[in-house]
Amino acid sequence: MAVNWRVAMRKAHRWGAIAVALPFLLVIATGILLQVKKEIPWVQPPTQRGAGKTPAISFDAILEAARSRAEAGIDGWGDIDRIDVQPARGLAKVTSKTRWEIQVDLKTGDVLHSAYRRSDLIEALHDGSWFHDAAKLYVFLPVAVVVFGLWATGIYLFALPIAVRWRRKPVGGVTAAPPPSRSA
Repeated sequence: MAVNWRVAMRKAHRWGAIAVALPFLLVIATGILLQVKKEIPWVQPPTQRGAGKTPAISFDAILEAARSRAEAGIDGWGDIDRIDVQPARGLAKVTSKTRWEIQVDLKTGDVLHSAYRRSDLIEALHDGSWFHDAAKLYVFLPVAVVVFGLWATGIYLFALPIAVRWRRKPVGGVTAAPPPSRSA
């Protein structure tokens, strides 16, 4: 029995789309938010500019500035997730383990901005690591493979009618006679 590839591709495309609908919706929604994270302050706080371009304060001064914001919950170095030092902008971004970001001027030690940073959470949802590290490998990777298959079957289903029309196209401007009518 011959395989009807058009029907097989349509079924694979349909069932593949159903199988990955929810995880892929999460990836799409979070991907859109990550694309515009610099434009939407709700996602990631806007980056400020410090007074100078040469760091003039110590890391202890950065810690003290970060401690001054109670909402961040920083009491010591153990409460800090990371520090992003940007000399060209004259600031250090201190990110707490509670996802608060405190931007500290590298010249004066003043807090330039303090806000909740959602982009890290959105990124963890996007790649599946928020659920569990195994979710990245055993859920989100298979979803990506199925989405690649959806792309391939979609291209096939799109190109098939074009290829059929191209094959039926008259050669040399001569139109083929229409098939005989089956009317009785």
